Amino acid sequence: MAQADLPELWQWGEYYCPWTYVATVRLQTVAPEYRRRVRLRLRPFPLELIDGTSAPRDILEQEWWLAAIQEPAAAFAPYRSDDWPTTTMPAFEGAWCAERQGDDAFTEYDRRVRRAFFAESRNIGKRETVIDIAREAGLDMPRFTREFAGEEARAAVLAEARLGRECFRVEGTPTAMLPDGTQLRHLLAEPEMTDRIVVRVPPLPCCGEACLAATRTMFDRALELVPHAAIGGG
Repeated sequence: MAQADLPELWQWGEYYCPWTYVATVRLQTVAPEYRRRVRLRLRPFPLELIDGTSAPRDILEQEWWLAAIQEPAAAFAPYRSDDWPTTTMPAFEGAWCAERQGDDAFTEYDRRVRRAFFAESRNIGKRETVIDIAREAGLDMPRFTREFAGEEARAAVLAEARLGRECFRVEGTPTAMLPDGTQLRHLLAEPEMTDRIVVRVPPLPCCGEACLAATRTMFDRALELVPHAAIGGG
């Protein structure tokens, strides 16, 4: 079956969101088991376009380790630089450019950009950092830099975010979804916050292999759908 004809599993996500990072690591761990059966699509949902702010450091530094303990395969380290990103749009634009070089190229770029922020204290809001990450991911750099310098990448990211919010009612990240609009639930213990302070953390809903087993059920749900049964944007 051609890649374009495969059933799809979507995840709308934000690059600065630690919960998206954990969920994405699990999805990318399981995805090879479904190669040529289900296509995983990581779709951009920059929260700065919704909330008017990006990467709130005071909140993220509280959530950082709460997310880290939930997925050992996700590399986390303290963010030690004062050069904190004020936007993630360049990282998303780079992702669009990487995806144009194929799913494998996108996956390698995506893994590296998340690790760059959460484990390497790199400002993924800077275009020069994104170019460095693309080079480290082994992308076709003449093509990447040409497309990254154009306007099409940003327009595509904005269109995706608008599609997520207006057509699929995406409100936060990560949001896993089938192309018919059915939302799926990641097993994550996200904290409750009051006045930007964590006040409660629920019990962990899974651990280790149980988390991957729950992730596999998402791919299995995608297999149950007829290809291209999307209500829009497929």
